[in-house]
Amino acid sequence: MTTNAIKTTIAGSLPKPAWLAKPQVLWAPWQLEGEALAEGKRDAVRSALKMQETAGIDIVGDGEQTRMHFVHGFLQGVEGVDFSRLKRIGIRADRYEADCPTVSGPVARKNPVHVDDVRFARANTTNKMKFTLPGPMTMVDTLADEYYKDRAKLAFALAELLNAEARELAALGVDTIQFDEPAFNVFLEDVRDWGIAALERAAQGLTCTTAVHICYGYGIKANDDWKRTLGGQWRQYESTFPLLAKSSIKQVSLECANSHVPMELISLLKGKDVLVGAIDVASNTVETPEEVAATLRRALQFVPLDHLHGCTNCGMAPIARPIAQAKLHALTAGARLLSRELGVA
Repeated sequence: MTTNAIKTTIAGSLPKPAWLAKPQVLWAPWQLEGEALAEGKRDAVRSALKMQETAGIDIVGDGEQTRMHFVHGFLQGVEGVDFSRLKRIGIRADRYEADCPTVSGPVARKNPVHVDDVRFARANTTNKMKFTLPGPMTMVDTLADEYYKDRAKLAFALAELLNAEARELAALGVDTIQFDEPAFNVFLEDVRDWGIAALERAAQGLTCTTAVHICYGYGIKANDDWKRTLGGQWRQYESTFPLLAKSSIKQVSLECANSHVPMELISLLKGKDVLVGAIDVASNTVETPEEVAATLRRALQFVPLDHLHGCTNCGMAPIARPIAQAKLHALTAGARLLSRELGVA
């Protein structure tokens, strides 16, 4: 049993300030431009870090404040991806439609994409720091591909670019690189056939902690409607977790709070750190510390204490900032409550 308290972190995004982007809207355009936008992004990153530190979050991130969207933020730095040719396509197996850029040629990364963002964030916190990148499969699913015309080939091409980026970010002092793969809960056969392999390629050779985040999506209507079709038990993780258990990925971030995920599925992740989502990002109700502790306590039946972290279900971008802030405080309070109960605080 560990002598350390249960550590806390966030899945990725936090709400942006109203002066930077329209509140509670995904893919919201910037309210600023030019140098004012660059300065505004830096201010937002400072604010996101401060929000987490004040709440007591142990492993912080930049809240994805410099990115309009968690996938396209990276793709905007990739050659061969044409943002002047946006196409309205169905994503996540046509769960909803989005305007996505077109792959018009070989993808290439001529310059680092997020190095300046990471350098700035790293200089503004002494906490351990996580940085999120989109996973290859989810990137493929958020693109209109007119060049490769083969999802697996495009995924591996993108994985090489992600790996080069991740190596540079780790060298700047990032403690955890997390790849976000919500598509892993949708295309289960593809996950088995090539998704895990593409993820491994993206993480190849990284000496920092590696993580993958798999969830049921942001708290938006399209996702809520989809969840209502999944029945009394959500068992998508059941096919993916055994594959991840055999992989080199060290941590898995998953959704547990107010979900129909059978908690015992966590036992399929033997040997991995499990980032248990104990905060519901699809509800404006702020969890009590006791509710957070109860979710983490149930998870402890299936994962050793020294492999347990408290986390949010998914990104918090569409949530009102005061509610997000209160939920972060609840997360840390719940983790501390359980730590004290277990005698490891």
